[in-house]
Amino acid sequence: MKKGLFLLLFLGSIFTTFAQQIDYNTSGGYIADGYDVVSYFNKKAEKGSKKYQTTHDGVKYKFASQAHLDTFKKDPDKYVPQYGGWCAYALGAMNKKVDINPKTYEIRDGKLYLFYNAWGTNTYEKWIKEGQEKLKAQADKNWEAKKYKK
Repeated sequence: MKKGLFLLLFLGSIFTTFAQQIDYNTSGGYIADGYDVVSYFNKKAEKGSKKYQTTHDGVKYKFASQAHLDTFKKDPDKYVPQYGGWCAYALGAMNKKVDINPKTYEIRDGKLYLFYNAWGTNTYEKWIKEGQEKLKAQADKNWEAKKYKK
């Protein structure tokens, strides 16, 4: 019995040590700077409330309402921002993880993409102008090499 328990604890520590975790952008402690990821799919960028929050894949999320929290819990992977919530344009164009402005986003093919927008630079506009299909393909490729915490 003791040997079995020791083996279980040992194997658990190995898997924990070697498990790769996605490098989510959690500025302010929450994904999408605390904005409600479900609201984006309703064509709104709404701030979430501490009253309605949950954790998924080790990351904290806030929601504007109980209904949005319930919706998220039914299918959380549908609402997780692409590229861990980092700027889609920066990942595609420069292969860099750059913070986002949670009010600048796109829903494309049922997925949420977030962008940097400050100091006169709106990367969503660049995403459109420079060719979003090409940038998305490059961002997908770059993300595979950058998505895990090191």
